[in-house]
Amino acid sequence: MQILNKMILRKTSLCLILWIGIFISLYASDPNRWQQRAEYTMEIDFDVVQNRFEGTQKLVYYNNSPDQLNKVFYHLYFNAFQPGSMMDIRSRSIPDPDRRIWDRISNLKPDEIGYMHVRKLKCNGKKLKFEEVGTILEVTLKEPIKPGEKVIFEMEFDAQVPIQIRRSGRDNAEGIRYSMAQWYPKLCEYDYQGWHSNPYIAREFYGVWGDFDVTIRIDHAYMVAATGYLQNPESIGFGYNEIKGPVNQNGKTSWRFVAENVHDFVWAADPYYTHLTHVRKDGTALHFFYLETPENRDNWQKLPVIIDAALDFINVNYGQYPYQKYSFIQGGDGGMEYPMATLLTGNRSFGSLVGTSIHELMHSWYQMILGTNESLYAWMDEGFANLATAETLNELRKNGVFAGKVSDFPQEGNYSGYYRLVESGQEEPLSTHADHFSLNELYSLASYSKGAVFLKQLEYVVGKVAWEQGMLDYFNTWKFKHPNVNDFIRVMESASGLELDWYKEYFVYTTKSIDYAIGEVKAQGQSTLVYLVRKGQMPMPLDVVVTDTKGKSTTYYIPMEIMRGEKERETTKKNQWKVMNDWPWTHPYYQLKIDLPIDGIQKIEIDPSKRMADIFQLDNTFPKERT
Repeated sequence: MQILNKMILRKTSLCLILWIGIFISLYASDPNRWQQRAEYTMEIDFDVVQNRFEGTQKLVYYNNSPDQLNKVFYHLYFNAFQPGSMMDIRSRSIPDPDRRIWDRISNLKPDEIGYMHVRKLKCNGKKLKFEEVGTILEVTLKEPIKPGEKVIFEMEFDAQVPIQIRRSGRDNAEGIRYSMAQWYPKLCEYDYQGWHSNPYIAREFYGVWGDFDVTIRIDHAYMVAATGYLQNPESIGFGYNEIKGPVNQNGKTSWRFVAENVHDFVWAADPYYTHLTHVRKDGTALHFFYLETPENRDNWQKLPVIIDAALDFINVNYGQYPYQKYSFIQGGDGGMEYPMATLLTGNRSFGSLVGTSIHELMHSWYQMILGTNESLYAWMDEGFANLATAETLNELRKNGVFAGKVSDFPQEGNYSGYYRLVESGQEEPLSTHADHFSLNELYSLASYSKGAVFLKQLEYVVGKVAWEQGMLDYFNTWKFKHPNVNDFIRVMESASGLELDWYKEYFVYTTKSIDYAIGEVKAQGQSTLVYLVRKGQMPMPLDVVVTDTKGKSTTYYIPMEIMRGEKERETTKKNQWKVMNDWPWTHPYYQLKIDLPIDGIQKIEIDPSKRMADIFQLDNTFPKERT
């Protein structure tokens, strides 16, 4: 008993420390940035024969906004998996449908569809009127929720789990019985832009920060993996692997999970999961749930050590992971991130399993902890995660933890994707809402590739040291606060001392591209004049690297006037970095004077680092490179 009491005391202390840290992060940087808050307590009773469940939900909602709320809205995601739904029609009408969806929803039978119906709903004990409109529940309040007020919603609901098509569902292609994402009535987010009650058409998510206390009653043969910390392991069996606990008269076991300060909750269940655990030196418990086969056994058993090494790099470079648990759960239809967990298909090559696992893990930073509105700023999640994934994998290769060729430029694939987007002639701005891209491919190339380019190219603009500091400052300043693009840019301005609104305005809100060229190069006595040309519509500072005939390189750095400053030198030797006069963005030409005779120059090149996304680079060198 004394040992148990010590464990409880230690856990209470850890929770207190966590909450103090969260409080500081929420209010220290911007006392005017308010956040709504929700506390969910849910119990569901699951029928694995009918693939249905009944649930109750108590939701304590804190209106921390300055506004009076007369309505509230809930997401009912499972209703998307019905013939004729918005997701169904969108998939069948978009020119390049997702192969995972296509026309599958339209062909679902009554026992294969998904649904989620609210039977009863009260606010502070009073019954409410509500209307189910596709994947949104519209609720009219009898009494408004005033600023600073707390209310309690009590709900009864039932649901049917659809055949697995996109993210959620039952009986996926790899045989996982239940992938339970977007499985409960989820309160829509209300922020400084108002309500975000977007219908679900298979794109991105946005949720209210809060706490979850979830009890799942399911057939005793099933193992459950979930967001949060298991509260009753003694009832389940040590390590989950052997179910020993009490079983009720209906042959079911209750699994209770608690998660603090998250904005969603996922779980999965299967009778045949193998469960591995790996505890890091910092105490973070890594869990791995998968259906073991002779083909995938080695891959999954090697994964924990690689994830451990990846977290060493990620925590240092992108910010410290704040929770004490993360689970990799076989399920779903590819890879999809959730708080403290991911669903991913598991019968992959080892390289694919590692790459997907790290990509989904990186979403914990740029979506699960920062909580950006993915629907509006999908690129701030997908693009940032893409960049960090490439850098992390390359670091693992450098250290010999993961096999593969080490790259001098790990972002090459992301830049190639962006160039392909520009060449398509159909590019839409990054500011396009995720649901409203005209093609799935345009959404993917913009969010994943151009989003990563936005970030890496910014390193070129502000300098590597300022960029690295800015990335950590961004995470530590805005975690648990739903940042937007302006919040990110302001952090980078602070880290670099530069004005960067122009960069955001060009690269996020337009499709204007970058294209510079070396024009005429001619001798002027013992010097050389180089005429630089801005052919594209987006202006940029330039690193022009000149290599003499002895092999010595000097960077002639040309800032832009609207930056109101310049980045710090990126070379180790001071005499190899020369800051030139500013280039006004209105001027299409610039004359650069090099203090070398023309016959003493071996090569002139604009941005050898390739971080600037110049869409046509064949004219970026002198002498011109042969094609």
